[in-house]
Amino acid sequence: MNILFINSIDRKKFGGGEKWMVNAAAGLAERGHSVVMASKKNSRLLDHASKKGLQTKIFNIRSDFSPLTTLKIALWMKKNRTDLIICNLNKDVRVAGLAARIIRGPVVLARHGMLLCSQKWKHKITLTMLADGIITNSNTIKESYAKYGWFDNNFVKVLYNGLNIQENVAPFNFAERFPGKKIIYSAGRLSEQKGYSHLIIAASILKGRRDDLIFVISGEGRLEQELKRQVSEYGLEDSFIFLGFTHDISPYMKGCDLFVLASLFEGMPNVVMEAMAMGKPVIATDVNGTRELMGATAKSPNCDTGIIIPSKDSMAIVKAINKLLDHPDLMEAYGKAGHERVYQHFTMQSMLDNLEDHLKQKISDKTGGR
Repeated sequence: MNILFINSIDRKKFGGGEKWMVNAAAGLAERGHSVVMASKKNSRLLDHASKKGLQTKIFNIRSDFSPLTTLKIALWMKKNRTDLIICNLNKDVRVAGLAARIIRGPVVLARHGMLLCSQKWKHKITLTMLADGIITNSNTIKESYAKYGWFDNNFVKVLYNGLNIQENVAPFNFAERFPGKKIIYSAGRLSEQKGYSHLIIAASILKGRRDDLIFVISGEGRLEQELKRQVSEYGLEDSFIFLGFTHDISPYMKGCDLFVLASLFEGMPNVVMEAMAMGKPVIATDVNGTRELMGATAKSPNCDTGIIIPSKDSMAIVKAINKLLDHPDLMEAYGKAGHERVYQHFTMQSMLDNLEDHLKQKISDKTGGR
């Protein structure tokens, strides 16, 4: 297959969706497919793709309607005999999807790592006229789209995220800097979505009750200074640490005591999967994808890999942290169960097998098996 991944995310951003694209593209390339990653010039996404050995291409999609860019993409796909394109943002579908329709060639798939479209008319037109399907990573997103009444049952395909599970990761030695302390770790963009302000409030409450906790965050983003001001206002400068962008969070995951996801919304939270793979107990907000990932049901948040709590609830974070730290046997049991669940359901090989089969089927459906 000749596959084009296209993602016009901001040059400086590299989140879970971008990580999925790079890993999926690299995995398909290793299986012998011709794969190209396209994004904006000097983007972090293309830098990561290049480091993975992927072919890259610059397409600057800046708006929903860009005739010149559409023409450039159409000509490039025709020249390179592209079979299928996987788009990230809605504007990618509008610009590149239109290019595919013009040359009457490639299958167009939208990849939605979270709920990216509402019941607005422009979303309906985009996805029903310019796309041949949606790939998502949770059944809750598929169920939400089913309520729109736009698509048949096969239009939205659930493909769980996969993880390259690292063996023999050397844990970061937090004890050297923070002897005798328990390390609460989190990672992700410093944005409102990630709910860090609620985690900071929880840390301030816990500081009044115990003196053995250090909170550590990996990530960067536009709220960095605001969050640091909040930390200062609560007098947490010595116990709430910002590491900035961290290329490889695995050593920090391995070295911490437990992982907390305080997000207000998510798709399928990769960082929770990574924490589980490192054998760490997880506290996570009850956002999209969390229950499927951690093994809870739609009716009950109870699971054997950690504690699922309401979002925007600092006291729930406080209670969950206290419960786990006061019961080390429970922490160990959650960590072991999480590790086993990732190995059973969320490996990169499993994801690539399912993705490859789905892409081949979509091409076959469109070409009639030719």
